[in-house]
Amino acid sequence: MSRDTRWNALLELVGKHGRVEVEEAATALDVSAATIRRDLDQLAEQQLLTRTRGGAVAHGVSYELALRYKAGRHAPEKQAIGRAVSQLVAVGEVVGLTGGTTVTEVARALAVRPDLVGDTGRGAGDQPTLTVVTNALNIANELVIRPQIKIVVTGGVPRPQSYELTGPLASGVLGEITLDVAVLGVNAIDTERGTYVHHEGEASINRLLAEQAQRVVVAADSSKIGKRAFARVCDLGRVDFLVTDSGITPEAQARFTDAGVTVIAV
Repeated sequence: MSRDTRWNALLELVGKHGRVEVEEAATALDVSAATIRRDLDQLAEQQLLTRTRGGAVAHGVSYELALRYKAGRHAPEKQAIGRAVSQLVAVGEVVGLTGGTTVTEVARALAVRPDLVGDTGRGAGDQPTLTVVTNALNIANELVIRPQIKIVVTGGVPRPQSYELTGPLASGVLGEITLDVAVLGVNAIDTERGTYVHHEGEASINRLLAEQAQRVVVAADSSKIGKRAFARVCDLGRVDFLVTDSGITPEAQARFTDAGVTVIAV
């Protein structure tokens, strides 16, 4: 097992239970206790958890995995969701993308969609075949090398957990543009409470993206359904599509449909 895989597994355990014990983790991951202690020390140095005698606990009051440690969670489902969401975007449209691992998969699917790439990578008159507006630095970094896609990056201050730009500079840019479609990555979605993320700054930017768009797509794997998070983005009345995986229950799908949301389960 590689170090990154172990670290991801350890952070998953801390995120799920609030703490992790050295001996239990060593047994679960089939490695030595010395290896687990070293891993926990290094994660603590990065302030991703707090070391205790015999283990570690979640760092701070509100625990949130950094983006680079979320990538392996529900990866096949997120990739399938990304491909499905990309098909809801038409050639020539302006699409807003928030941050997050699932929306990153949307960006990757858009980057290789054949009708967007074309023979030359440009549309008629040497114009981009798609315009992407994003506050996520990692998404901008991946798409900037794609000549068929025009990238507009908001200003703002980046959050190291998600690489998303937040604050008044980001709000200022988004207040001056319109979008055909906004794709929102969320940490929780519920038929009664709507959509939520962990950080209030991200919630504010995500909400503004939704308000500036003609249609709104929420891209979320089924583990986010029925959950709660700290900061509210928008209610379901603002959401047109929920693209999720086949893990959504028939009952939950029916509730979203009754609320006016078109559910696409892949």
